[in-house]
Amino acid sequence: MVSQSSFRLRKMLKKNKVFFVFLGLFFISLFSFFVFFCWGIYSAKNPDDKEEVVLRIEKGENLFSISRNLEKNNLIRHRIFFQIYVFSSGDYKHLQAGSYFFSPSMNIPRISQEMARGEIAKVKVVIPEGLTSAEIEDKLNSKINQTVKLQLENQNFKTYKGEFSFLKDAPDGASLEGFLFPDTYDFAIDTTSEEAARIFLVNFEKKLSPQIKTDIEKQGKRLFDIVIMASLLEKEVITLSDKKIVSGILWKRLEENIPLQVDATVGFAKTGKAVKISREDTLIDSPYNTYKYKGLPIGPICSPGLKSIEAAVYPEASQFWYYLSAPSRQTIFSRTYDEHLLAKAKYLP
Repeated sequence: MVSQSSFRLRKMLKKNKVFFVFLGLFFISLFSFFVFFCWGIYSAKNPDDKEEVVLRIEKGENLFSISRNLEKNNLIRHRIFFQIYVFSSGDYKHLQAGSYFFSPSMNIPRISQEMARGEIAKVKVVIPEGLTSAEIEDKLNSKINQTVKLQLENQNFKTYKGEFSFLKDAPDGASLEGFLFPDTYDFAIDTTSEEAARIFLVNFEKKLSPQIKTDIEKQGKRLFDIVIMASLLEKEVITLSDKKIVSGILWKRLEENIPLQVDATVGFAKTGKAVKISREDTLIDSPYNTYKYKGLPIGPICSPGLKSIEAAVYPEASQFWYYLSAPSRQTIFSRTYDEHLLAKAKYLP
């Protein structure tokens, strides 16, 4: 006959067995949920899909709306994974508005951290010397590829004079032609026209040394006129040494009230670009036509680089009054008009 104590022991062991089975199942379930959420959070939805999607986060947009958009664009497996990670990491306090490049190959921590750091989508754009504002505008729009196209050609100085002291002597109605400094830039893909213009102008101000500004004032010249001259040099001559000589020729011709007769200004008057011109083109009635009108044109004809600006500020005196650019891009200098005619007959087709 089984004793009462043995019966109680077996009953207790049976209860303990059930308890440990349930306890084991609980921990297995807990571990499974932990693994499931780690998988959903830390593994990318599609590691092989590198195609980037532009996601716009509006100012004031909440976490739930952001997570829905991420899920809708197939960037994460489920919004709940994003919400759990962002709350637990504290990133929800720092998510910043803007447009971002995301792809299904990015996991949730990376997406969240980029938003928290404000690493908005940017494109690198190289602006070479000698482009017009219209050409720069086209280049930016081809790179940034926004719905709303940037309009730099129509921007004018009046908007920015209060912010940039170097614009004080520029005409209010003048465009930003010549002041969109050539350089390598990183532009946010949702940059507005005014933001882009400010980026160019800030860079222009940085590149223009205090010494150059001081020397321009000492010469009694306007920075605006220096940039006009630099734009002519940028289009006409290649090397810095030649630019300085041509600068000396052109400033000398201005002082003597002799027409500059710079072909590039006629090309700009004709098409907005530097193009080959004919004799008839020199008769175009335009304030940019330095064959028809004496003095500098009314504004720059392109965005000059720093070397051209320096050549405009520091011209080299010479005995020359004329120059021409040969098809080889060599600059031929002449002291007299007769020498210039001989050089044209020799070097120009």
